[in-house]
Amino acid sequence: MWDQRLVRLALLQQLRAVYGIKVKGGRGQCDRRRHETAATEIRGKIFGVPFNSLPHSVVPEYGHIPSFLVDACTSLEEHIHTEGLFRKSGSVIRLKALKSKLDHGEACLSSALPCDVAGLLKQFFRELPEPVLPADLHEALFKAQQLGAEEKNQATLLLSCLVANPTADILRYFFNFLKNVSLRASENKMDSSNLAVIFAPNLLQTSEGHEKMSANTEKKLRLKAYFRCWFSVVSVHGHLASLLLALDGAEDHSGKHE
Repeated sequence: MWDQRLVRLALLQQLRAVYGIKVKGGRGQCDRRRHETAATEIRGKIFGVPFNSLPHSVVPEYGHIPSFLVDACTSLEEHIHTEGLFRKSGSVIRLKALKSKLDHGEACLSSALPCDVAGLLKQFFRELPEPVLPADLHEALFKAQQLGAEEKNQATLLLSCLVANPTADILRYFFNFLKNVSLRASENKMDSSNLAVIFAPNLLQTSEGHEKMSANTEKKLRLKAYFRCWFSVVSVHGHLASLLLALDGAEDHSGKHE
């Protein structure tokens, strides 16, 4: 079995030597240890809680996935044809009530409206204590997008391999669900570009202290960096390869959706 530390070191050296990309390290690991310690103090809550402290379900081919994520995706699969799924907002009052019920251990997704479940799913990712993609990789991903086409893809793939396996498995599961949503785009009007515009701000939060950019520029960078990265991860495992090309045009739609 590969020594993960040696693999990480080799990836970091390759990124720096070949692409001139230096990845800052250390802080993310400290944050993870802090959240692992805090996890024992959190019971029952679903939102604003690190992955490792949530109840998990074992999903074949993916491993341990947060039960809420599995339940929400399973519920939405029954309404995958709904036009504007994820784009249309649910009721703020209903979302607040559903969130409270979930945090108190009540099963309520099966009776909730699709737009409300979709809203909860976005909120779930948005309220994670740490961005799904480690903050230490944000700047490196932004730099990778400035390379030539082939180098950009290779560097982004290498960067994606630096993400911890549990998180990578969770996102492979979620992006496979998004793939299924995009395959019904003729009905729900949610192709990969529209999904990228909607989920990039929820999945990739700007790290503290990062130099502020204009909203439009930041959105484009998020779309290109984050989604190229994670669709690359999934494609390595045999999923979503066909969506990579579609993401090229995602930034062209960035001004059309919130």
